[in-house]
Amino acid sequence: MEEFRQVKNSVVTIGIFDGVHLGHQKILHRLIDRAESSDGESVLLSFFPHPRIILQPEKGDLRLINTLDEKISLLSTIGINHLIIHPFDIEFANIPSEDFVEEILIKKLRVKTLIIGYDHHFGKDRKGSLEMLQTESLKFGFNLEEIPAEDIDDVNISSSKIRQALMEGNIGQANVFLGYRFFMRGTVVKGDQIGRKIGFPTANIYIEEKYKLIPKGGVYAVKVFVGNSWFTGMLNIGHRPTLPGKDFSIEVHILNFNEDIYGETIQIDLMERIRDEIRFDNIESLQSQLIKDKEHVKAIL
Repeated sequence: MEEFRQVKNSVVTIGIFDGVHLGHQKILHRLIDRAESSDGESVLLSFFPHPRIILQPEKGDLRLINTLDEKISLLSTIGINHLIIHPFDIEFANIPSEDFVEEILIKKLRVKTLIIGYDHHFGKDRKGSLEMLQTESLKFGFNLEEIPAEDIDDVNISSSKIRQALMEGNIGQANVFLGYRFFMRGTVVKGDQIGRKIGFPTANIYIEEKYKLIPKGGVYAVKVFVGNSWFTGMLNIGHRPTLPGKDFSIEVHILNFNEDIYGETIQIDLMERIRDEIRFDNIESLQSQLIKDKEHVKAIL
């Protein structure tokens, strides 16, 4: 925030935007349109960590659709001029809404137009509201635009709905709501290499950010971005009940691929959930099922 240079006719919106889903995109495109029509620049003010992680730590169960880096990557494709990620902590949470408007929106961002989603609340105890902003806009002379409920409800999307779909393994529904394929990025680490022995070598994926939402366990048809190329793959999320150890793992078998990629960061786009994890009586039965899974994935993708 301190490094933010003041811009001409700043058009600002505020929010977490976890998922950068179709509902968010509607707000962001309105933001960009307003900035362009007023010869100004678009500014998105977001926060990290997610306020619920700070304000409700006892729950400890919030998982986010995007890591911070993933969200920044997605937002960079939208076309906004400026993205500000402000640290969120208890001190920041306790800023009264009137002080937030004056100290941040007015003095630092020099807001000329503020665009908010309907029923938006902010500031200490969430006392900042549309009515309060209407008063502040008259006081400080900025334009205020609320995106009507019907505009957002028409899309009928929320980050919570997407998280629920992912936790239920409903990848198709989640991808429709997102407007893109749900993805995970992680580093390839060494596994026990059992897959290699049965003709299905896998890349074991380590995701550093513990708050990243991992979808329901099972087998998925996926697209994998390695280096500069896309490949087809089959992903397993879970405890591999047939194999020894049964530690939780995320591992992907990349079709028609045989390169050493240990230590590389790869992206996995989830396309469709094929089945639950199954405990087989022996390795041969597992191998037979994997052959069927591979044909299923090829048919889908």
